[in-house]
Amino acid sequence: MEPISTNADKPRVTGRTRATVIALDRVILTFARRWLLFFNLFILLYVGLPFAAPLLMRAGFTTGAKLIYTVYGPLCHQLGYRSWFLFGEQTNYPRAEFEARTGINPDDLWGARAFVGDAVLGYKVAFCQRDVAIYGGILAAGLFYGLPFVRGRLKPLHWIGWLVLGIGPIALDGFSQLFSQYPYSSLPLFNLLPVRESTPLFRTLTGALFGLANAWLAYPYVEESMREVYVQLRDKLARVDAEPPAVGGGAPGGAR
Repeated sequence: MEPISTNADKPRVTGRTRATVIALDRVILTFARRWLLFFNLFILLYVGLPFAAPLLMRAGFTTGAKLIYTVYGPLCHQLGYRSWFLFGEQTNYPRAEFEARTGINPDDLWGARAFVGDAVLGYKVAFCQRDVAIYGGILAAGLFYGLPFVRGRLKPLHWIGWLVLGIGPIALDGFSQLFSQYPYSSLPLFNLLPVRESTPLFRTLTGALFGLANAWLAYPYVEESMREVYVQLRDKLARVDAEPPAVGGGAPGGAR
């Protein structure tokens, strides 16, 4: 029978490798302690940057604006008649009005996507209305979850609640719109559906509910996991800090 290995049998990590491991542990410890702050800052940047595109367009920095539109292009359809506009006559241009004002057929998806606006209509946000609402909902949920009387006390949303609150409304609104229009409207069965175009209100409500439900489902689990990581690394680093100084480059009881 082979002898059972123990921690004492494992080679000790010393020198620069040990210092690197400890430094990484401290970074992870900080992240585990402040994960919600980092999450909220990331979501704020992610949903805020698309609004910089119309700001840059209005200021004349078209290269920077087009870079933002390009970066967010794979992440969103960016159709002009389903997006918000800044600095124009209106904040949005529904399907029929968009065609009348721009001359672009809404079924020309590439054309509607490529239109970023002008000085009269305003300039398009690089995220569609629904995506703005989704990530805005996640951000709002993250800020709410950070309140002292909520964090650590809120239980995860049950998966049935997640389906009813988060998935149901956005699926009903989105798919009823999608399958009733070109190119699906030219297919058998789908051509029986009445043509339907959602509204900015419905896109915002269903998107916000989806973002809220996802955060409510996930954040309590993330909090629990991060708390465990924090406690483990805090105790580990406390033991490291309590060790006597290294002699001759080594470290008694080095990190394993």
